[in-house]
Amino acid sequence: MSQFTVSGRFKSRDGYAPFETSIEAENENVAREHTLSQLGSQHGLKRTEIKLDEVSEQ
Repeated sequence: MSQFTVSGRFKSRDGYAPFETSIEAENENVAREHTLSQLGSQHGLKRTEIKLDEVSEQ
C-alpha cells in the first residue's frame, strides 16, 4: 500500500473550504474514493459538493 496526499475543497457555509489529507491506499483511484467517503461522512456532504484538485503519491 502507498501513501497518498489528496487536496481540494468542499462546500461550506462560507463558500468552499480547502482541505488536504493523507491516506494509505492501493492506488490513486482508491485514494480518491476513500477521501470522498470520509469527507462526505464527516461533514454531511454529497460527492458533488467535494472538488478534488490533486492526488499525489508520497
